[in-house]
Amino acid sequence: SLVEDPVAALANARHEFGEHGGVNMSIEASATFTVMEPSTMRRMFAGELSHDRDFFIYSRHFNPTVLNLSRKLAAIEGTEAAYCTASGMSAISSVLLQLCSNNGHVVASHSLYGGTHALLTHFLPRTSNITTTFVDLRDLVAVKEAIVEGKTNVLYFEAVSNPTLTVANVPELCRIAHDKGATVVVDNTFAPMVLSPARMGADVVIHSISKFVSGGADIIAGAVCGSASLINSMMDLHDGSLLLLGPTMNAKVAFELSERIPHLGLRMKEHSNRAIVYATRMKKLGMKVIYPGLEDHPDNMLLKSIANKEYGYGGMLCVDMESEERANKLMDILQNVTRFGLMAVSLGYHETLMSCSGSSTSSELNEEEKGLAGISPGLVRMSIGYSGTLEQKWSQFEKAFSIMWLGHDSK
Repeated sequence: SLVEDPVAALANARHEFGEHGGVNMSIEASATFTVMEPSTMRRMFAGELSHDRDFFIYSRHFNPTVLNLSRKLAAIEGTEAAYCTASGMSAISSVLLQLCSNNGHVVASHSLYGGTHALLTHFLPRTSNITTTFVDLRDLVAVKEAIVEGKTNVLYFEAVSNPTLTVANVPELCRIAHDKGATVVVDNTFAPMVLSPARMGADVVIHSISKFVSGGADIIAGAVCGSASLINSMMDLHDGSLLLLGPTMNAKVAFELSERIPHLGLRMKEHSNRAIVYATRMKKLGMKVIYPGLEDHPDNMLLKSIANKEYGYGGMLCVDMESEERANKLMDILQNVTRFGLMAVSLGYHETLMSCSGSSTSSELNEEEKGLAGISPGLVRMSIGYSGTLEQKWSQFEKAFSIMWLGHDSK
């Protein structure tokens, strides 16, 4: 069902048992697979046999353990199929290369992860003559004008933007793009469970599953969720971007991630719960807080109207300290004095992670591009964790606030 809750969809997905009846599936660590009849191999390479539990060739093509994880991601996002990759960037680049031929055209949001922005701004134009027009995603008229029917292949954006936390009007953006024949690709890394872009009309949903989906800050991985025809085209022996570029996920990694999927919903609820509490309290302290769950966020009503119920508004918030110097001072106190969180990039970890986006994960953007994206020099991006009790961690933040703003010492 297109309105099915992500957790319910996951519960309804088929369960894979282990080789000897274990409740957890076995890890299929083989790189290659045997056949019992010589003719079977020829038929597999000729495409006469689809990948299934009885017909696997080579783990760069399909692997049973990776396929199991892919099915779980497809269930969560409400797509026909999915393919899990070695990183989020490999998922993004493979999709764009599959959907855009030489001289292709992409329309994308100004506010994107720095690596994605660099891919669109520098790498794809140099290697494939694929160009991108960047727009303000909130300006639907500008989006419509930027998409050129017959030329634009893809409308690309993040469901919740990195790092500015702009919420995309997914249903309306999909309608605009589809009216002009463009494919909609949405990066949902910041909002798994919270938002379901495919259920709102998106054609492809991408994840860096290194982040919230993993939750352990120990694995690099990605996923492409979409139609079966798209996934099959990307796995084509002759011109499939995933098959030929080879961003293959290791089966042992897929098994570990599969074990974490069942509690993703619970984790997202607690990430979101703490984020809204901290954001509200930080705002009361007089801080400049950006969080889409706050009523003064320009996308608050939009998010409420499109979010899946019960998962809150996401685990990411930003504090604008206006200058990099002040941002660094705050993070230094929060990590090294009060132990509120850790200065590190990435997100979705059980500890709070903090970084100054303009000089880290968005450093690929020049100053003009940062300005267009709304990235202040002092923007501190926080991925709110759930270690310790809420009140314990909040007291650590309050202590840091006292040190920084009120001049109290650290004793």
